Amino acid sequence: MSSTRHAIREEAFQVLFALQNNTEADLLEIYQSIPGHDDADMPAYVKQVVNGVVEHQDELDAQITSLLASGWTINRLAKADLTILRLALYEMQYVDEVPAVVAINEALELTKTFSNDQSRKFINGALGKFEQENNL
Repeated sequence: MSSTRHAIREEAFQVLFALQNNTEADLLEIYQSIPGHDDADMPAYVKQVVNGVVEHQDELDAQITSLLASGWTINRLAKADLTILRLALYEMQYVDEVPAVVAINEALELTKTFSNDQSRKFINGALGKFEQENNL
């Protein structure tokens, strides 16, 4: 896999997705389990995003909950969608060199790969609402 920022986000998504099922797993082992990464070192940006999302997960989940329609809970979201939202919200708030519009666009690209069109619309609306409410 190339080392473009998009490819690195895909790798971060895959590591974060795997961590949902095994929070005690070794990050490097998860990264190396991605096809084509058998002996590869984890890129610094993957580490930054994964560690940042894990560190701020409670805050990110509270923000996601506030974006949900009445009657919905975070537990009803598809795990892929939840991971994408966490990653995007982290980048929007904690990665200065990533403008909010880029984080949203990248989230939509991840949704095309790892989720579906209905989720893409939901994620776009939720992140757009968050961007407007927080003047990002």
